[in-house]
Amino acid sequence: MQNARIVVNGRRYTLGEGADGESSWNIRDRHMAETLWRCATTWSGRAAAIDSSSGRTTRVGDARATEVAGRGQLNLGQLVRERPGVESVIVGFSTYTGTVTAAHDWGEPAQEMDVLPALPGSHPDLLHEVSRSSADEFLVVLGADAPPPLREERLERYIGVIYRPETERVSHYFATRIAEEYDLLIHLDETTAVRPLEDAVLLPDEGG
Repeated sequence: MQNARIVVNGRRYTLGEGADGESSWNIRDRHMAETLWRCATTWSGRAAAIDSSSGRTTRVGDARATEVAGRGQLNLGQLVRERPGVESVIVGFSTYTGTVTAAHDWGEPAQEMDVLPALPGSHPDLLHEVSRSSADEFLVVLGADAPPPLREERLERYIGVIYRPETERVSHYFATRIAEEYDLLIHLDETTAVRPLEDAVLLPDEGG
């Protein structure tokens, strides 16, 4: 049954839009949500949507709290929260600077790139100021318990498999109300790029 859903939704996604005019973005996220419901039903009847990388926050953070909602886009985080009877915790990740493994464009090879320091006044810039007076890594409880500055609409950066530092403001920043977008936020002030396993095993002096 799941293979059949993949074929149908994959075909709709490849064509660019569904028969009802739905965007490829929404088709993909609805498919992710359908898969999550099947897994949750099979395993425990409960679903937890957890973001595992700064790049995937576009999919997992609740789209209704971001400017993309005005374009008619939804995402997995929104669908999870809207699902009746589902218990969920959405965890976002944030960084100020560091390195990332990504490509400059679709179809190009991945490479390690430097992440530019966050734009002044953005959410990661605000969290960077906190890290300077406390710890480089910390967790923030959002929602109704969020600190007042995080309840304001600010720019948030999203980096996925593509990173274009030369057009970063246009390509990677969106206005968000981060306290509504996630339940928890983990800030890592400086991140290190993920290394492909085939490269990591060849590094000297790092064990077998």
